[in-house]
This record gives sequence, structure tokens and C-alpha cells, in this order.
Amino acid sequence: YGFINTCLQSLVIEKFGEETWEKLKASADVQDAFMTYTVYDDVITIKLIQEACKVLGVSMEAILKLFGEYFFKFCKMSGYDRMLRTLGGNLTEFIENLDALHSYLAHSYQEMNAPSFRVERGAEGKMLLHYYSDRSGLCHIVPGIIEAVAKDFFDTDVTMDILDVNQEEERMGKKEHVVFLIVQKSHGQMRRAKPKGSQDSQDSQRDRETPEAAFLRMKEKYLSVTIHAVKKSRWEVVRNIVMFGKGHLRDTFEPIYPERLWIEAKTFCTAFPFHVIFDESLQVKQAGVSLQKYVPGLQTQKVRLDEYFSIVHPQVTFNIFSICKFINSQFVLKARREMLPAAWRSQPALKLRGSQMIWMEPLRCMMYLCSPRLRSLQELEERRMHLSDIAPHDPTRDLILLNQQRLAEIELSNQLERKKEELRVLSTHLAAEKRKTETLLYAMLPEHVANQLKEGRKVAAGEFKTCTILFSDVVTFTNICAACEPIQIVNMLNSMYSKFDRLTSVHEVYKVETIGDAYMVVGGVPVPVGSHAQRVANFALGMRISAKEVMNPVTGEPIQIRVGIHTGPVLAGVVGDKMPRYCLFGDTVNTASRMESHGLPGKVHLSPTTYRALENQGFEITERGEIEVKGKGKMTTYFLIRNLKASEDEIMGKPQARLDSEEASDQGSQDGKTLAVMRYADSWQLHKSDTARASDWSTPKGSPVEGREPGEAAARPRPSAQTETRGLPSGPLPSGLCALL
Repeated sequence: YGFINTCLQSLVIEKFGEETWEKLKASADVQDAFMTYTVYDDVITIKLIQEACKVLGVSMEAILKLFGEYFFKFCKMSGYDRMLRTLGGNLTEFIENLDALHSYLAHSYQEMNAPSFRVERGAEGKMLLHYYSDRSGLCHIVPGIIEAVAKDFFDTDVTMDILDVNQEEERMGKKEHVVFLIVQKSHGQMRRAKPKGSQDSQDSQRDRETPEAAFLRMKEKYLSVTIHAVKKSRWEVVRNIVMFGKGHLRDTFEPIYPERLWIEAKTFCTAFPFHVIFDESLQVKQAGVSLQKYVPGLQTQKVRLDEYFSIVHPQVTFNIFSICKFINSQFVLKARREMLPAAWRSQPALKLRGSQMIWMEPLRCMMYLCSPRLRSLQELEERRMHLSDIAPHDPTRDLILLNQQRLAEIELSNQLERKKEELRVLSTHLAAEKRKTETLLYAMLPEHVANQLKEGRKVAAGEFKTCTILFSDVVTFTNICAACEPIQIVNMLNSMYSKFDRLTSVHEVYKVETIGDAYMVVGGVPVPVGSHAQRVANFALGMRISAKEVMNPVTGEPIQIRVGIHTGPVLAGVVGDKMPRYCLFGDTVNTASRMESHGLPGKVHLSPTTYRALENQGFEITERGEIEVKGKGKMTTYFLIRNLKASEDEIMGKPQARLDSEEASDQGSQDGKTLAVMRYADSWQLHKSDTARASDWSTPKGSPVEGREPGEAAARPRPSAQTETRGLPSGPLPSGLCALL
């Protein structure tokens, strides 16, 4: 049942942690959750235990014993504490009644295949425990359970050793038979075994002498007591009276029996309607009236019990030797369908649950006191029986009615567990879908902006004192569109933009918009960073490399791009209620666009402010000279050639790249879905919490770049020689952003 697997799960989580259970579950390839009243294959439990041995690096014996100890604790926590405590007054009685407990639990766990226990009492706290089970190799659970029970319930320490293990051929197949030697010693005995001085010795001697002195005085005083009807001396009667109630000193209670049985056979068979007496050859000598009613063949003279019944539990051969061997077990007999009247064979067979097998030595006969084994009123009706067929004193009457309610509660519990599991699965799926939605949303809007909009808050515009903006376009794009099919243009742009999108993650710059063949990126927005110019410059170099891998569908040659970069202040904010856009405002946007439009194919065109931001930062830059810029007049501009301190692999974010002889943090796959993020001195600013991010961009006056001139930015530290490996989404994500020129 799922109860066992749930116990194992609880054990691993409590002792070794949630991560260990997840690892164990993955290794065993089992489902996520177990239902308490659902039956699972034994293979699942065995596999979990075997994987636990591998994962935890311990032996099977140690795992099983630990599980046994925890199973007892888990049963107490699950509401079976009081039931277990009342099984017996000592450890021997507890074990002898385990089969009875399993028989009761079978009303709730109808498919339960429990082991069987038989005890041979010995002297000096020793006993032999015979353990029978259909499941081989699990016997080491028993010492864990028994030792925990002895210590908790009876304040006793026990040692258990295996004397013999064998396979016995029983009626239902092979059963594992393990014989344990149990030696028990109570804590009280252990304490008394220790020397405690002469005073303890004197007290102990007085305890032994006082009862004997009392007996002598009482014998002299009560010699004249009237003789009891039973043949006992007057002294024996007095001695029993004196000792009655002093069980802590000596147990001397002796029952008194009548000289003859004061009940006739007819009354006995009526008072116990479900009972049968049989001899050593299994020949039926006597049967209760209700048993005769539902198994008419028992009214025949000289019939054998095994002709009309088979033993369901314990699974032993039907003979007097096996019955005596398991005499303390609860026997369950099932009527043979073929021996019943033909009209009754379509209905479920009658099962008898024995409260006790009693061997009567003078008669050399066995008496089986039993009741019909019924779990519900439905089973009572299916066998065409009535409560009146059961003796008024038989608790089976109450058990049927109580279990009817219990079964309803179990069904309700099953439904709740199933609903809980369904909700858990739905919650997992919902969380996965939420992550997908958020990934798409964060691709359209900055994360902290999107979170504020989700919360229904207005997003205030923010001013950024300095940032770097990049524009790019495809050379002769109009001619390419005129000569190609639309699908070819879409494929070309998708290939190019996918490579560019990957580079935005490598250098952690923000993709603002794509319009046709134009691609816009900004560094230092929405999170201000001092290295915004270096990031955008490295991104531009990566764009130029990536463009060589995208082919012109007309010529079959690599496409050419123009790139323009400008550094300056901007205002950023969200505009619109339907399909809101994160927009950049200011002359910096316009100037960056002019740098792109006045650039040359395959070149990265820099404005004077960007040049000053990149100066002395390890980049090779050449002066283009003074040119006329539309709307700006004459400007001295520059071309970015290469990064002198970073390799092409580093700029492209390939995981195998090295920086200053240090390897990247992880090795990526060849499909381009992993990358090595270039690390800059201020990269930590891009990984702050959403709240900190919102504060940074909405009030950028407290940012590291607030109030700095381009010349000051040029003095910032160069990028540190580190990389960080990250995974990319499986496909390109759309942008919902725009720039106003």
C-alpha cells in the first residue's frame, strides 16, 4: 500500500533531506506521490530501498532496520499509537497479537498481504520468534520494529539474532521462514543488577521475608476457616486470600472450575452459532447452528473439515500439525464453492474469521471459535445473511456497522488524496506555464516594469544621465526585398536576429526594438551600469562577426550591416495602456540613428561621446574624420576596429573561451543554446532584486553613473576576466518595445 512508500519517503526526507529523496526518486524512476489506500507493486518498494542503498552508501540490512524503527514511529504518528499499546502487557503478548492486528487492519486495507508471527516462549527473558512472509529479503525490518516497540512500550532492551533462514513450501507457494532469538532485559532489571549498597540489600531481604512471616501468622489465626467446596485445604484458601491483589510480589491466582459443564449441547451450538470442533484427522464432531445453515454439508456424519473449507490465513497446509504450529494466529477459512448447493455457487463464498483455535487435550480435539468475515452491509447482503444469524454477544455485529462508516471515510479520504494530487499536478503545470508567460513578458518589457504593471501600479518615467544606444541595418536591404520571396526575407531576418538576441544575453544589454532590418540596443538602461559603452561596443563587434554567418538570398554571399553607436542622456518610460511599450526619448536616440545611417558597410561607427567613453578601455579605434551629419552639422566620428583584450570567442560568448588564462565557468553544447556571459566590473548591478532594479531606474540619480561626464566614464575599470555560463530560450522572443526619434 501507499502507506509503506509514504513512510519510506518521510524517513528519507527527515533523516537525509528533501534533495536526497528527489535524487532517490529519480534514480528509482517512480511517480511523484503515493496514495495511502492505493495498492502498489512490491517492485516499487524494493527498487526504492535498493536505490537508497546506492545513494546513501549503506547496506541493505542497515536500511531495512532503520526503516523498521521509523515504521513504528510513523504508525504512532499516523494515529495507531493507542491501538498498538493495547496489543499486550509485555513484548511476548504484543508479538502474539500482531496477526490479530493485521486481521483487523485488513478491513481497511483489503489487499494487505501481511507477514505472520509465531512465538515460542523460553526461560530468562528469551524467546524464539518465527517470522513467515511471502516477500524474501525483508526480514531485517523485524529487528528494527521489535527493538523500537520494546524500548518505547515496555522499557526493555532486546537483542535479536537470526538463528535460521529457510524457504518453506506451503499451500500457497514458498514462504520465507526466519527464526529470531530474542533476549530481553528490562531497564529495571538492569538497574537492580547494579550494586547499590547494604541498605538496598537489607530492603530486598525484608521484602522476601515479610510475606513468609505473614503467611505463618495467618495460618495460625485462620485454621478454623470453613472448607471451600473445591478440594483445597484451609491453608491454601487463606494463602490465596492473603496474596490476592499482591501480583507485584507473587502471582498465585488459581481459577476454580466446576465438576461438570453446566450447559447442554443444543444451547452451546445456539449460543455459539459459528463454531466447529474437529479431531486430529479433521473429522467434524460438532458445528454451530448458523454454520450448519450456510454450509449444509456439515450436518452429514463423518465429514472432514478440509473437504468443505480451505485455509486462507495463515497460508499453511490444512492438517492438525500446521494448525497447532500456528495456534496463536487468527485463522481465516473459506468455504469451498463446489461443496455448496448449486443455487448458492454464484454468490460470494463464506469466509470465517477465527478468534481462537483451542486444543482440548483430554478429548484430543480442536475447537475453532469463529465469526463470518464481513466488512460491510453489502457483503452481508451478497451472502444472503442477516445480523440475526450472528450471536448477540459477537462483536462482528458492531464491527460490520462501524466498518460501514469506516469504509465511507476511507473512500472520502481516497477522493481527497486524489484531488490533492490532481491539484499538485495542476499547480506544477500552472507554475510551468506561468514561467513561460513571464519569460515572454520579460522579453517584451523590463522585468521590474512588467512586475509593476502586473500589480496595477503606474510606471513613472526615469531620466538616465548617460547610456549608450546602438542602431544597425542591412546594406541594400531594399534591393534584397525586391528580388526575393517574402519567406526568404523572413528566414534571413530571423536567422540574423536570433544571433543578435543571443549576443544581448552575452553582454547583458537591452534589446529595444526591431523594425524591418533595423535593430536597436541600449546599454545602461533600464538598469544603470558604468560599463554601458564597453558592453555595447563588444556587442557591436559580435554583430559584425555574426552577420558573416547570414547569407544574402540573392547573391548567396554573407550580408553586410552598418552599425552606429552614440552615448548620451535619455528619458525612458512606458506609454500606452493597450500593448504598452517601453520607450526611449531624447536627442541621443536621434544621434545614434544618424551614426548608423552615415556609417559604412561592415563598419562600427562611433560618435565623439562614445569614443571618449571607450578611450583607454582596450579597444582599437580609428578616426574617420569630420563629416556632415544631417541635423547635427559637422562631427568628428570614429570607427571601432576590435577589442585588444578580448578574443573573438569571448565576444561571441562561447563557453570554451578563456579570459586571462582562466576557463569559462562551464562547457556549452554545440547547438548554441548555452553561452558564456562576459563579466564586467559592475555586473553585480544587473543581478539585483526587482525592487532594487525599480529603484535604480526610476530614480537614477543615486546610480553609479549619476553626474559623471563621458571623460569620467572612460576612466572606469576594464571588464574583469571572468565568464558565466547561461542557457538560452529554445527560440527567438518577440520584442514589444519602441524608440521615439
